[in-house]
Amino acid sequence: MATERARRPSDFPPQPAEIPDAAKNPFAEGNESLTPPEIFAFRAPHSKPDSPGWQVRVVPNRFPALRIEGELGKEGQGIYDKMNGVGAHEVIIESPQPDLVLEQQPVEGIARVLEAYKIRVADLMRDPRFRYVMIFKNHGRQAGASISHPHSQLIATPVTPKRVKEKLVGAMQYYSYKDRSIFEDIIKQELREGQRLVYENAGFVTFCPFASRFPFEMMILPRRQTAYYQDLQPDEILLLADALKVSLAKLSKALGQPQYNFIITTAPARYTHHGYWGTIDQDFRWHVEILPRLTLIAGFEVGTGFYINPTLPEDAAKFLREATV
Repeated sequence: MATERARRPSDFPPQPAEIPDAAKNPFAEGNESLTPPEIFAFRAPHSKPDSPGWQVRVVPNRFPALRIEGELGKEGQGIYDKMNGVGAHEVIIESPQPDLVLEQQPVEGIARVLEAYKIRVADLMRDPRFRYVMIFKNHGRQAGASISHPHSQLIATPVTPKRVKEKLVGAMQYYSYKDRSIFEDIIKQELREGQRLVYENAGFVTFCPFASRFPFEMMILPRRQTAYYQDLQPDEILLLADALKVSLAKLSKALGQPQYNFIITTAPARYTHHGYWGTIDQDFRWHVEILPRLTLIAGFEVGTGFYINPTLPEDAAKFLREATV
């Protein structure tokens, strides 16, 4: 925490939203022919696939990081190993309206987006080639979004990502040593101390993590112990939609609509555990991370894995708590 570089919300200039060109926007209603055929959609009764009348639409990414066709083809190459880029890469178009950002949608609209995530994760986890599914949103060009129309993405991978595995192993070791979940302990401490708390409802708690990597970073944790995002219950989806809406709206109000990423981290496919994560249902808890793009990742961060944050999470949480939305 580099407090000598202290930066307050007013030090981060507003980041104006881009206005997409309606004629060239492949995610706009009426331009369904500009995307691959839809995989899933919430749409009006009697409307047809790949036509207007939808509220949320899921399509394959036209330029996928991983492709669904093929086999893994694992093999050695000297001391190295390689495998084919088999997976899935999908785009979740959050609304037909090109300028309706997620936090401006009603809770029911956000819940539809979250339900689409759940349906797609559950479907992809039936494919034995896939070990993990990550859901993420890039909001703004600096956050990685090439199209400004509100959307998020989903990538299924044939391996458990390194950072996710580190979280899983850490949670397992904590549970093995203390016989309780680290996530439950974190929630209790954040609620008890209150310094880093941003928002809470009956199902979820939003807070700025201790020693956050980025200014105004937030985490949303479910109160109920569950390792898998796809195990969300209908009432929990509405509560998550409320927590996400309020958290993003506070961020937008406090910092003038900053660019950000959010990531949903869930547990890997059950068939990959092989007994190694035998306590996963008790020790790990899926969660959401919201990462504003307010500072740059430079040589020090890349070279060490350490992050320099000029804003204390306690200060950031206080400002976010006081932001009225």
